[in-house]
Amino acid sequence: MSAPHNGRCNCGAVTATVSGEPLWVRQCWCRQCQKSAAGSATTNALFMTDAIAMDGELSWFCYTAASGNTIEQGFCGKCGTAIMGRNSSRPKACVLRVGFLEESDRLAPTSAIWIEDAPEWAVIDPRLEQFPRQPPVPPKS
Repeated sequence: MSAPHNGRCNCGAVTATVSGEPLWVRQCWCRQCQKSAAGSATTNALFMTDAIAMDGELSWFCYTAASGNTIEQGFCGKCGTAIMGRNSSRPKACVLRVGFLEESDRLAPTSAIWIEDAPEWAVIDPRLEQFPRQPPVPPKS
């Protein structure tokens, strides 16, 4: 799927247009994400923040993740739709929840992370690259 990518919460109070392509799309099975996703993994696309034009007001919830990073979760304060996440280890990038994006079926994950936290009933596609916890940072090219 090529840019632009458009997103909209359930009530339409928050919208976004993304002019770039995701650096990656992955499922996260950490316990915090399972709580955010009502028991399953979250599916997230990492974009550079300067490629995202957001319209509308987000509410925020912050916590320290198992990785030790500070995580900020942005959601629509009116309808509760999960919109985005910011991670202190990536100040120039953020994840958009794939379900927030209008054509989410075209942004398929290529990896699954924190699978050691996945419940026994979880079905993780064996074709995905899998990491027990946080994957290593890719080398700078």
